[in-house]
Amino acid sequence: MKYSAHTGLRSRMQTSPWIILGSTVILLIVVIVFAVQNSHREKKYMSQLMSTKGAALIRAVEAGARAGMMGMLWGGKQIQRLLEETGRLPDVLYMAVVDENGIVVAHSDPSKIDAPFRQNRKLIHLGPDLIENWELVDLGAGRRSFEVHRHFRPLLTDGDDEGQHMQGTMHRHMMGPVAADDWFAPQNRQLLLIVVGLDVDPFEAATREDIRTTVVMSAIILLAGFGGFVSLFWMHSYRAAKRSLQDTSAFADELVTHLPVGLIATDQAGQITFFNAAAETITGLRAVLVKGQKVGGLLPANLCGIEQSLNRGKTITEQETECTFSDGRTVPLSISAARIINEVDEFIGQVLILRDLREVRRLQADVRRQENLAALGKLAAGVAHEIRNPLSSIKGLASFFADQFDDGSEAKAAAGVMINEVDRLNRAISELLDFARPTDLKLQSIDLAPLLGRSIQLIQQDAANQNVRIDLSVAENICPVRIDPDRFNQCLLNLYLNAIQAMADGGTLRIACDAENDRHMRITISDTGQGIAADHLGKIFDPYFTTKNKGTGLGLAVVHKIVEAHGANLNVESIPDQGTTMTIQFPCNPNSA
Repeated sequence: MKYSAHTGLRSRMQTSPWIILGSTVILLIVVIVFAVQNSHREKKYMSQLMSTKGAALIRAVEAGARAGMMGMLWGGKQIQRLLEETGRLPDVLYMAVVDENGIVVAHSDPSKIDAPFRQNRKLIHLGPDLIENWELVDLGAGRRSFEVHRHFRPLLTDGDDEGQHMQGTMHRHMMGPVAADDWFAPQNRQLLLIVVGLDVDPFEAATREDIRTTVVMSAIILLAGFGGFVSLFWMHSYRAAKRSLQDTSAFADELVTHLPVGLIATDQAGQITFFNAAAETITGLRAVLVKGQKVGGLLPANLCGIEQSLNRGKTITEQETECTFSDGRTVPLSISAARIINEVDEFIGQVLILRDLREVRRLQADVRRQENLAALGKLAAGVAHEIRNPLSSIKGLASFFADQFDDGSEAKAAAGVMINEVDRLNRAISELLDFARPTDLKLQSIDLAPLLGRSIQLIQQDAANQNVRIDLSVAENICPVRIDPDRFNQCLLNLYLNAIQAMADGGTLRIACDAENDRHMRITISDTGQGIAADHLGKIFDPYFTTKNKGTGLGLAVVHKIVEAHGANLNVESIPDQGTTMTIQFPCNPNSA
């Protein structure tokens, strides 16, 4: 199963609504609890407020009665008038004094005196004497009253200090007693309750308004919370998408930057916007210098011949061509190119893919050479076998005739030339057989420094005769390699002699051995001779190709074959009239310490 950043993001998008739903439900529960608690708190507050108001009215009536009794001898009639006046206050529905049997003895509505205060219900004060109680009472016709009631005590009992003080005050003012039939007379005094009925409509209106406010606030909190959750989810999704995009972008940038092919992208104006490392290697240009410049001014004429095709809207696929860049290098390339069109058919730029064909061409040349060598080897083996026997006979006859003539005679000289030519032909056949014979190596792990020293001793005289100076340089800690010393020495001698012969007027032969990296070492053989023409470089390892007047053209072909048999590489660089450099790259012996 394939997984991508988009797949993970899509999975999060599918599961997140459940998270939002759960969070919303939790928020809804919190809001409901908050609304209920707020409603209860408001009801409690309003109850306390109305209870306090009722208690204040009761205490005001009691205080008025107490003050009236101090100044004049008040009785039930005066308290009745006080209740009537108090009952006219706003929000006061009624006030009444009720005896212990529930009969009204005084009322703000005189018509209700001597009637039961409640039908089928006895008013009982359950709390302590001076503590007010309250209850909501249904008055019928959709009306309700907030009743506050407690014991009615305008005067304390005679046994109390305050009551005795008040009685004493009344006697000092020479006030007479209250009428004997008055319900408020001391001899008629019984357990009385005073009741205040307050209009509950303002209380309920305030409660409804508070509920509406609570509902509105709860809705706002719910919507704000829901919006917050949605915003958090969107923010999370945005960050996840951003991280995914950044990861994808980084992956894509890393991928295209290290592609083994050159990648060049341009904008609408033809200015370079992307130039990867492979493009730098192929073109010899640096990305930091070419970005923002016109691609036509950097690449060879008309983008190596593809610009016209691109302008006509054609897509170029693997078109092989040769481009000569500003540094003079001619590189065989395979070019693919296309115009970039967005979803609304707008042109936004071009993309060019450059593939270096030098290695491909080299491998193709190697394959062709191997095929030619294989065919030539089979032919050479047969021809050498057929020619060598007649050559032996010819040489024998030439030697016989040479012995028949006097020294210095033309006939004896002609026989000598025949013998020399037969020897030269025999050497060519021997080289041909060496070339055609399978390379059988006897590999050993050896140190190259002594081998190089011995090989130079063999060509010192040839170098001295040609006025060539030899310069040997061997780096320290060169890794051992597995080679066949005899066959590899043969390679070195061929390369040395070719270099010496290329320096007809003298020069310097430099041999260097150093480490290329941790796993490879190299031997470099350089001369200051006449060099090799560029059109000959690709042919010097072909059999029988030579630019010398005397030579078979098999020397470098044999060298190349032996080097390849060792698993090494042989590269050549040459500049006419300046010299040639041969480089042999060897893998280190993996078993060496």
